[in-house]
Amino acid sequence: MLDHVILTVSDIKRSLAFYEAALQPLDIKFFMPYKGKDGHPDLWGFGDGKKAFFWIKQGKPDPTAVHWGFVAENNNKVDEFYEAAISAGAKDNISPRARLEYYPGYYAADVCDPDGYSFEVVHKS
Repeated sequence: MLDHVILTVSDIKRSLAFYEAALQPLDIKFFMPYKGKDGHPDLWGFGDGKKAFFWIKQGKPDPTAVHWGFVAENNNKVDEFYEAAISAGAKDNISPRARLEYYPGYYAADVCDPDGYSFEVVHKS
């Protein structure tokens, strides 16, 4: 089980707007700003409103260093995410489809965020 991810982005305002729009179909929202101190960076946390598990911070991105996937409750939510992400400025990496090359029941979409990070939303039935 994954507890959290911290992603370094080049423009906090742009990335906040992007992720707020792209993750809305998954009921993942920005709700927890963390003011860093004693050398810890400022963080902006996304989650279910109770627990933040996806964080962004200002810095120099390295899109080749990380890939992650969010869970969708069904295939329609994968499709909704994809449309929301593209509308928010994502670039298509892999359009929503069944990925039987992984295993039966794997349905996902993969996009690149404004900094070029590739991430997917997946429903596994």
